[in-house]
Amino acid sequence: MVCRDAKDVLKIVKEKNVSFIQFWFTDVLGLLKSFQITSSELEEGITEGMGFDGSSIEGFARIEESDMIAMPDPTTFQFLPWRPQDRPVARMFCDIL
Repeated sequence: MVCRDAKDVLKIVKEKNVSFIQFWFTDVLGLLKSFQITSSELEEGITEGMGFDGSSIEGFARIEESDMIAMPDPTTFQFLPWRPQDRPVARMFCDIL
């Protein structure tokens, strides 16, 4: 399965009845961080990005300037293997803005 853009991702998520999409990114030390959204939040999340509090992530921002946006890359969309059939979970890697 290859996704070229947001439209491809939205189509697959709807067809496969995906329950959650995890947004993956790394902190400045290279450690994987993530949060997940529901499929109903995906259209906004993939076009606008999803906001989160960057002060809780090592090296991202001080508390007074902590609003960050995770912008997913649709070409990295992939299903996670632990629930491939029944309401699967997927992931995308994100750029942090």
